[in-house]
Amino acid sequence: MNTESVDAFQARVAKHAALADPARLRIVDLLTLGDFSPTELQAELGMPSNLLSHHLRTLEGAGLATRHRSEADRRRSYIRLAAGALEGLAPGVEHGATRVLFVCTRNSARSQLAAALWQQVSEIPSTSAGTRPADRIAQGAIDVARRHGLGLADLPPRRLDQVAGVGDFVVTVCDNAHEELTILGGVHWSVPDPLRNNTEEAFEAAFTDISRRVNDLAPRVHAA
Repeated sequence: MNTESVDAFQARVAKHAALADPARLRIVDLLTLGDFSPTELQAELGMPSNLLSHHLRTLEGAGLATRHRSEADRRRSYIRLAAGALEGLAPGVEHGATRVLFVCTRNSARSQLAAALWQQVSEIPSTSAGTRPADRIAQGAIDVARRHGLGLADLPPRRLDQVAGVGDFVVTVCDNAHEELTILGGVHWSVPDPLRNNTEEAFEAAFTDISRRVNDLAPRVHAA
């Protein structure tokens, strides 16, 4: 009979070994919600930086986590769950919300796409806002949504303070917004800004990233 390759089996063993440690399992639980800087993880876990570094190296070595530099502050990095890392082993429902609020700086691309994608997979309402809204939704966002059969709401970009409400579950989808608004709590998705390159490929990459994250998070949020 056909079985998985030795390499695939060893990779699975490494993941199980990494997850057997309580601290690393907690880190992965957090990463299933969004991206965290090492400083944020250290605060969440209450552990010294050298011990956290050890756990992060183990998770990266097992193919469970990756890291990249912040687009806002290049001295800062974010840890994220590797794509497909858990393959059905993600934790269950954890968060209650009356609405999911996606936030980026300009509210012209990533947050708009996230809110529209959320509406496809969850009955919990969603909306979006920006810390410094643009005049209009980016054409690249409109185009990539149309290519995937998704319509963006006919709403101009809006300011966060005009939209935010009690009970919102806040998801920041750009590093600038997250680093401005950590006081809000919620979770963070470190999605690269497609407008930096403003190409079809950049918007496709952002759409794919956000779509995967929306589908991973939706089963973990319940109506409050």
